Amino acid sequence: MGMELYNTGEHACVLFTNLVDEGDGEVVQANQCLIVDHGRGMLLDPGGNMTYNELFIAMSRFSAPKELQHVFASHADPDIIASLQRWLTSSNTQCVISRVWSRFVPHLCGNGRTDGRILAVPDRGGVLRLAKARLVLLPAHFLHAEGNLPVYDPVSRILFSGDLGASMVSASAAGQFIEDIEPHIGAMLGFHRRYMVSNKICRFWAEMVRGLDIAMIVPQHGAPMRGAAVGQFIDWISQLPSGVDLMTQEAYRLPVALFEQGLQRIPVDLMTQEAYRLPDPKWMLDSPPAASAEAA
Repeated sequence: MGMELYNTGEHACVLFTNLVDEGDGEVVQANQCLIVDHGRGMLLDPGGNMTYNELFIAMSRFSAPKELQHVFASHADPDIIASLQRWLTSSNTQCVISRVWSRFVPHLCGNGRTDGRILAVPDRGGVLRLAKARLVLLPAHFLHAEGNLPVYDPVSRILFSGDLGASMVSASAAGQFIEDIEPHIGAMLGFHRRYMVSNKICRFWAEMVRGLDIAMIVPQHGAPMRGAAVGQFIDWISQLPSGVDLMTQEAYRLPVALFEQGLQRIPVDLMTQEAYRLPDPKWMLDSPPAASAEAA
């Protein structure tokens, strides 16, 4: 079931928050969005194979899959566009994606499947036609992907922001609007600190989107924002240290846990061949070596 964000009969925006089985936290929650104008549709970040069947059925309430004009990918992560081949097979759609990724996404499909069906968007972004509507593709490079494009819909005044504004919440929580970000910051903070490249780039993005008339921000993970939360989020992200701002040499150390006890935490100048051995089969990354084996 889709959550209607906007619907005049001629133009609609629909959010799907619960098509991913999160499996005890082993799969990240992800949103899929559909924009329909005069019967023609555009899917935004349709996801991977686990979302395809349900999304195909759910979108049919709003637009026939055969009328799918664009499959838009904000970037090329698997939770964004891994189902591309199935959409290209089931409709006459084209994939719209940053030029940075336009030669990578054919690897998701069979030979020849993407020929003539990828629209590579330049770094500056652009305006995309959907039936009678004009959608604005905005640059958000390095937030987090090297080629990254949110979508602004001037009709609904919704900013589909990709990973900007994402929160790590359940599918049920993702279906609830955020109108004040203060109680919500805890669900956003870790993600943005890790995935957004730097405060410098966040400030550039924030300054750009302040020029838009935004009614809602709808991220690709977590809950949508509206009302006061829109401006609050833009202010918050513009001030947030993230990514390389937080990196120190401590984050770039050799994996000393694999060394013999006598070689741990020693300077690189003192390294010997003994530190560079093929891993022991007992050194499984999902479980530490047994204490009894080390004692032996």
